[in-house]
Amino acid sequence: MPELEFPPTRVAGRGRDWYRGDCHVHSVHSDGELTPEQLAAGARAAGLDFLATTEHNTSEAHGAWARHVGDDLLVILGEEVTTRTGHWLALGTRPGQVVDWRYGLRDERVGRHLDEVHRAGGLCVAAHPHAPYASGTFMYPYQGFDVVEVWNGLWSSDVPWNADNEAALAEWGRSLAADIHRGRWRPAMGNSDTHLAGQIGFPHTVVLAEELSAEAVLAGIRSGRSWIAESAAVELSFRASAGDRSAGIGERLEAGDAPAEVRVDVRGVPSGTVGFHTERGRAHHVSLPASGSGAVEWRIGTADSAFVRVEVRHPDGRMAALSNPIILA
Repeated sequence: MPELEFPPTRVAGRGRDWYRGDCHVHSVHSDGELTPEQLAAGARAAGLDFLATTEHNTSEAHGAWARHVGDDLLVILGEEVTTRTGHWLALGTRPGQVVDWRYGLRDERVGRHLDEVHRAGGLCVAAHPHAPYASGTFMYPYQGFDVVEVWNGLWSSDVPWNADNEAALAEWGRSLAADIHRGRWRPAMGNSDTHLAGQIGFPHTVVLAEELSAEAVLAGIRSGRSWIAESAAVELSFRASAGDRSAGIGERLEAGDAPAEVRVDVRGVPSGTVGFHTERGRAHHVSLPASGSGAVEWRIGTADSAFVRVEVRHPDGRMAALSNPIILA
C-alpha cells in the first residue's frame, strides 16, 4: 500500500496579512458531492486562501489533498465530529487522526476529546448550534470549545443567512459581555458547510495571520482576530483608537478615561447598514450609500461597554459581514 502524502502545513512566501478561508467543507470522502480537486478549484474561484477538510467522522480525505494545492491555497486537516447531541469541528488535527463521535451529552465524554484535539495543537469549534435536524442542534455547553460557528451556509436555500444563524449569533452575542468580564471569550466564525457545487466560501472567515500556515491561521482564529464575510465581494476594516493608541478586531484597546474613536470601512454592500453592538445591544447604526462603499465613525466610552463589534447588513436585513469584538479597557 503506497504511503499517503499529506498537504503541506505552510504556503511559502506569504507573510502577515488578512487571509480568507472556509473551515467547514465536505467532499466525496463523506457526504459531499465534490472531489477534493473540484473543491480546490471552487475555493480558488471564491477568492479563498485556505480551507479545512472536515469530513464526517473520518480522516480518509487527509491524504487526498496534496496534489491539489500549490503556492496559493492552504489546506488544514480536520474532522466534523457528529455526536448524537451536536456536531463540532476539530481543526488542525494530526494527519490520519480520527476523533471519536460515538457519544452524547449524558455520556460526559466530549471533554476528553476536546483535550485530545488541543494536545495536537488543534482548535475545537461548536458547529451550527441551531441546525434544524436531529443531532445537529448543539446541546453541549460551550465550555471547553474555542470558537462558535455562528454563521453556517448549508441550510440557507438562496442566501447564506437564515433564522438558525440569527439565533446562533444572538446566543453568542448575549454571552459575550460576561465572557469578556471573566477574561475568556470565544470568537465567532462563519463557514459554508459545503456539500454541493457553488457553496464553498459562502460565507467564510477572514483571519489576520502572521503567515499562511495552519498554525498561524488557527492562532488568528483562536484569538478572535477575524471577521466573517458573506463572500469575497465584501470588504471590511474595523479599528478603534484613543489618543496615540489603537486596536483592531480581536485586540484590546487601553483607552483609560478617554473615549474610543471607532472607524469602519466597508465595500460591497449597496445601501446596507453598519450596526455597532456593545454590551447594551445595538447601540448605533448608520446607512451606507447605494455604491456599497463607505466609512463610518462613532465614539464610545469604556464606561459604556467593555467591547464593541460590528454587523453589516443588506437592506432586507440579511447579514453581509460581522466582526469579532474590539475589547475596551
